[in-house]
Amino acid sequence: MDLGLYIAASGMVAEQVRQDQLANDLANASTPGFKPDESTQRSFGNVLLANTEGGSAVGSVNEGVALGKSYTNMTQASMQETGEPLDFAIEGSGFFAVKTAQGVRYTRDGQFTASSTGVLTDTNGDPVLDQRGAQIKVGSTGTVAPSALGIFEVPGAVKQGEDLYTGKASGKPTGTVRQGSLEGSGVDAAKVMVEMITSLRSFQSGQQAVQAIGQTLQESASQVGSIATG
Repeated sequence: MDLGLYIAASGMVAEQVRQDQLANDLANASTPGFKPDESTQRSFGNVLLANTEGGSAVGSVNEGVALGKSYTNMTQASMQETGEPLDFAIEGSGFFAVKTAQGVRYTRDGQFTASSTGVLTDTNGDPVLDQRGAQIKVGSTGTVAPSALGIFEVPGAVKQGEDLYTGKASGKPTGTVRQGSLEGSGVDAAKVMVEMITSLRSFQSGQQAVQAIGQTLQESASQVGSIATG
């Protein structure tokens, strides 16, 4: 494959993945406790060029673009006062725990509600757990004391879906629970829009490079054919 085509195509693939991440972030700009995924771009490396006759160094050519490992930006977002008695936010480190059909999962989304049986649940209907791993009952007044909710430190938590995480709880979290508040989304919608435009322009530049190289190759092939039949 032509090296120029490979470099341009690798850049387009990287930008396409980036576009998918940015689109998902933008879709969750209003999701409480949502943490955006990010990834860095890096070069595959360089090919060293040398003079074929004398062997003297000419320079180097970039081999293309690759995406680095994706990670979740766990920076705490701003707090939003809701006044709702079953809305909770964690100031500082830590996660709430919920019991799903797949096992215990962790979340920063504290937008809870009461089930028909009076159990505190998340928006998916999964029970919220206390520090001992037991379900939490909502009082007759429709409230739950902040101290009743468990807060868990989960080093290296891995995102599962939009707002759930897996991992092994260990250590003591530094966070405290605020009632009547929600942690906002970690997505800066304006910043994401700018990054999407920049990424799209980079993708389009790659397309133009591919088209230009393709046209050059086609013209070269035509000229070779003309010389051969001349």
